[in-house]
Amino acid sequence: MEKPSVIGLDLGGTAIKLGQFLADGTCINSLTVATPQPATPEAVVKSMVEAIAQLTPTGNCLALGVGTPGPADKSGRIAKAAINLSGWQDVPLADWLEAQTGLPTTVANDANCAGLGEAWLGAGKDYQNLIMLTLGTGVGGAIILNGHLFTGHLGAAAELGLITLNFDGPVCNSGNNGSLEQYGSIQAIRRMTGKEPAELGELAERGDKPTLEFWESYGCLLGAGLASLIYVLTPEAIVIGGGISGSTKFFFPATLEEIERRVLLSSRENLQLLTAKLGNQAGMVGAAKLAWELLEK
Repeated sequence: MEKPSVIGLDLGGTAIKLGQFLADGTCINSLTVATPQPATPEAVVKSMVEAIAQLTPTGNCLALGVGTPGPADKSGRIAKAAINLSGWQDVPLADWLEAQTGLPTTVANDANCAGLGEAWLGAGKDYQNLIMLTLGTGVGGAIILNGHLFTGHLGAAAELGLITLNFDGPVCNSGNNGSLEQYGSIQAIRRMTGKEPAELGELAERGDKPTLEFWESYGCLLGAGLASLIYVLTPEAIVIGGGISGSTKFFFPATLEEIERRVLLSSRENLQLLTAKLGNQAGMVGAAKLAWELLEK
């Protein structure tokens, strides 16, 4: 007899990743399909339903969890918007998938899913209270409190990249000048250096002094942003993921030093600063965890 399982789906601009997971986190099957272009809600749902049928031909799945590149409503039913996807505005994604698969479904922001994935099976699995920052095209975030994803009463909490770092800094799409995203993202690094993060990582590996100095200054900025979050949430661990996390060894020392300088010991005692472990699978893993939690309700 096959063991009960759920499917986690991670919707991206170019690909949809699916994984079938047992309750202990074992992945028994996975699949990646291209995101249809244009990625209208109807086309995406059609692709998801076809991929689910392909992944579980025997139909032994109990629930679906879906991570989308944008906010979901507080009930986990509606994809309120999806960045870089066409026509996504208040899409009743859970209703549509339930109608076509017969499976209970929950929807969440992809950064929240990534954080939950790292908390369940990744770098944060030994901690009940942690925050995750994804340093990529933007700066996303997730908050895990007492082992559960915290999204607030509106479902929109944990926009950690949008906190203020410099009152008078560069304009952010959020309207918040000088947000952490304006100093921590890939775009910010390009603006500050004229180079790609991967290139800066390679130069640092070769011991290029100006590049090492850049990563040190980047680490200081990140530490200053994290200080505000630490004072509010006093996490046991901070997990750093996203494309820039490949260079953590070059900026973590400065980040830690800045945190220790800015944050009282009483708010950071035994705090761990960790590099994410699950890579681009984190969103799929976290979506599956949400599916299991849906079944427990």
